[in-house]
Amino acid sequence: MTDIYEAIKADHDKHRALLDSIEKTSGDSDDRRQAWEEFYYEVKSHAAAEEETFYSQLIADPDGQDDARHSVSEHKELDDLMEELNTVDMSSPAWLQKFKQLRHDYEHHIDEEEDEIFAKAKEVFSNEEAERFAPRFEERKTAERKLVDEKAEQSLDE
Repeated sequence: MTDIYEAIKADHDKHRALLDSIEKTSGDSDDRRQAWEEFYYEVKSHAAAEEETFYSQLIADPDGQDDARHSVSEHKELDDLMEELNTVDMSSPAWLQKFKQLRHDYEHHIDEEEDEIFAKAKEVFSNEEAERFAPRFEERKTAERKLVDEKAEQSLDE
């Protein structure tokens, strides 16, 4: 049975591939738009599901609080960068510069999760808990995927 660590890592691997795909595109092309849109929806739904099913549990334990808060804070920073990218012309040098910043920050974040946060979580969660979190994570991710646009609009209204 897949555990939460394997489920999250599988998403991270997909996100890395999408970042590679985006980087190979140029200008305001259909390929760039499609790859960016897939990355955007994937990461937004992944982060929300991760916060609701993994980090909410980690933050509830005193030994996991600091790491969980740090990661959730990074989610917000990454979310802000992605929203900023949505407002910049994809063919401009500013878009590429901002994308490179996002890629660097995102890869740092997921490497940190896989190397440090998972190690801390394994001290906090039993193997059974880690296995129980995986299907909940996948269910939340699917539900969150449908809410990405709605949440973005609400954020703009605030």
